[in-house]
Amino acid sequence: MAVRNATIPSLMDVMTRLDPGGGLSDIAEILTQTNEANDDVSWTPGNLVTGDRFTMRTGKPTVGFRRLNEGVARSKSTTSQVDEQAAELVAEHQIDRKLAILSGNIAQYRMDEGRSFIESMSDKLWQTMFYGNSLTDDKSFMGLAPRFNSLSGSYASQIIDGGGTGTDNRSLWLIVWAPDKITGIYPKNTKGGLLHMDTTSNKAIGPDGFPIGDRVLDADGNPYLAYTDHWEWNCGLKIKDPRYAVRAANIDFSLLSKDRASGADLQDLMVQMMGRIQGLNGNAAFYASRDIHNMLDRQASNDGRAFNGFSRANFGRPGIDSLAFRGVPVRRMDALNVDEARVV
Repeated sequence: MAVRNATIPSLMDVMTRLDPGGGLSDIAEILTQTNEANDDVSWTPGNLVTGDRFTMRTGKPTVGFRRLNEGVARSKSTTSQVDEQAAELVAEHQIDRKLAILSGNIAQYRMDEGRSFIESMSDKLWQTMFYGNSLTDDKSFMGLAPRFNSLSGSYASQIIDGGGTGTDNRSLWLIVWAPDKITGIYPKNTKGGLLHMDTTSNKAIGPDGFPIGDRVLDADGNPYLAYTDHWEWNCGLKIKDPRYAVRAANIDFSLLSKDRASGADLQDLMVQMMGRIQGLNGNAAFYASRDIHNMLDRQASNDGRAFNGFSRANFGRPGIDSLAFRGVPVRRMDALNVDEARVV
């Protein structure tokens, strides 16, 4: 059974180290509550101010047997140098000073308002993790799908064809996160994780006993006092060993049924995916769109076979049971609720 690897630096680990006082830990906890997948990803610092440069092995050396008094041909492995680009995901919001004061707890009110920004930042990160393309948006970073995008390309061995032929297909992913395999990165000289900064300039205490705040303008150009918060996430994706990711593409959701009477056999695809993955020595997880995840759950509940591989486990989160397949968690990923053209 796959387990969470406690030695792999998660988002919570990275942010706790930055802020022993707990402020960033609270943000990390909100992120994990928003999307359990945030607890899967390992995060490592890059060696470039723009991301990370590393050497990927692209071929193994040739070896062979020999007879006595005979030699063998010299050989060596082949490698290539790869640069992974990171990006800066940012947001800012302002809240009316009077509203914050009337709440009775300014800090808590600001954090409550910031929760929606935390959730949006997480959503944007995962959309980019899967579909980001730095070739078409140079402010972003390269995600998974643009790399695992051809049944005859460099990563073809890591793609399974689900049989769908239309333009409303879905993908199911199996990823093993670890610093030496597939990992989140943040640039050299930056901090990892989602950072929060109080960017209110005027923190002087007013006659009512509260910080005065800054004069800002409303939509009509009229001034009022407000507090300002800045959110920043320096992030990227590094694929050092593509054998630790598998994509089951071309799953036509419209053809699926809970009794497997039509469409792709999701369980069989997952079995094939586990056969393609190099190993589970890391934080392994399946990722499915909300509709595919629900269909998996329905098929698991409806399946009359003696063993179907599905179970429930909390993966270290008491009170929260997740769907699992052969011990590997199956995460519900809204970022994958995307109509995809057929991968060919």
